[in-house]
Amino acid sequence: MRHNSLPTRRQFIQTAAASTAAVSTPLILPACVTGATGKATPSERVTLGVIGFGPRCKYVLPQMLSHPDVQCIAVSDVVGKRRAAGKDLVDKQNGNTDCVVYRDFLELLARKDIDAVLIATGDRWHAPASILAAKAGKDVYSEKPCGITIGLCQELSETIKSTGRVFQAGTQRRSVANFQKAIELVHTGKLGKIHTLHASVYIPEIKTQWLPGEPTPDPDVVDWNLWLGPAPWRLYNSEYVRGSWRGFYDFDSGARLLDWGAHTIDLCQWANKADDTMPLSFEPGEKQITAMYANGVKLVIHFLETPFGDRPGWIQSLGTCPVRFEGDEGWLEVGDSGGLEVQPDSLKQKLPPLPQAEAGIDVKAHTRNFLDCVKSRKPTAANEDVMRRSHIACHAAAMSWMLNRKLELDPVKEAFVNDDEANRLRTRPARDWAV
Repeated sequence: MRHNSLPTRRQFIQTAAASTAAVSTPLILPACVTGATGKATPSERVTLGVIGFGPRCKYVLPQMLSHPDVQCIAVSDVVGKRRAAGKDLVDKQNGNTDCVVYRDFLELLARKDIDAVLIATGDRWHAPASILAAKAGKDVYSEKPCGITIGLCQELSETIKSTGRVFQAGTQRRSVANFQKAIELVHTGKLGKIHTLHASVYIPEIKTQWLPGEPTPDPDVVDWNLWLGPAPWRLYNSEYVRGSWRGFYDFDSGARLLDWGAHTIDLCQWANKADDTMPLSFEPGEKQITAMYANGVKLVIHFLETPFGDRPGWIQSLGTCPVRFEGDEGWLEVGDSGGLEVQPDSLKQKLPPLPQAEAGIDVKAHTRNFLDCVKSRKPTAANEDVMRRSHIACHAAAMSWMLNRKLELDPVKEAFVNDDEANRLRTRPARDWAV
């Protein structure tokens, strides 16, 4: 239920749109976490709210809460069972029953005692919820893909800057040791001059049909209007809520290319020192998309038929989300297993022992980076600028596949050259959900 003292959805959004939240720091001090109990004092603690308690949140939130200087005090989800499960997890972590649950995340954002939010909804909500959170004065850790269109990625980035908030995209491989080591080897010239980057992605997919309609449940069970949010209206089907929304154009990002591409293309951007730019062209093929950077480096985006099984052309032992970087003196490949392979052997023998670290899915270091930046107000490892360029590169690649033609991109204007149809696809109309 909405408390009488809280604004309506419409009032909240109008207020947020009409004014920029005051730039402020959380109610914490940038001090080290000390004390006999190992817990942070209230002045050192980041108070956290959670928006969306689905499968991804169930993995990320416990690792975020493992840091002694963060305390979750509120969970929001449009599904009643998920709200209850979120409260149960948080209360067990806190050792009390104080966690408050909300069906409507705007009620959570209206609280002044929340410093930061973890956004782990479905893709359609990532950017709108992040934008509203930043305008409400919250720092934001958002799961990827952070925006389902180029326009939303741009708006999110600009909102973070205008509000002075701290933002972390959930592309956690930027904080994982073997990926960091791979980038270090590239940037220090160990592979020679880099000429080709290889990223792995799912086979692109778009579904436009509707699942059969079912009776719409009571909003306290599933708030279907809020679940849809900015996505176009369609009849309720429980499979969407269970996770089968993936691949449907109305709910998903870039024909599913961003599921892995938000990680792998992002890593290629980083390797090419291209966090401030993106490729100039994208050309689709039968099993890949080829992109070219202004510095002459080629990016090959490979479609994997079995991303979690056998992956021909990749080193299987290195695990999922593999990337490969090729230079004129050698190449390296890295994936989620925590390992790293360098060839030729003559090059490998010149290097110190390569890391065998935590798996690429591990978010503990990435959430630590976010919390440290909440305190210091410095940019995070996957800040809004990093997210903006790598996500737009992903979307441009997906659009070249969707339109089945080569696209040329102006990386400064973030617009396609002489292609009105492609430029229209940079945005989508949003449904008015604030009723």
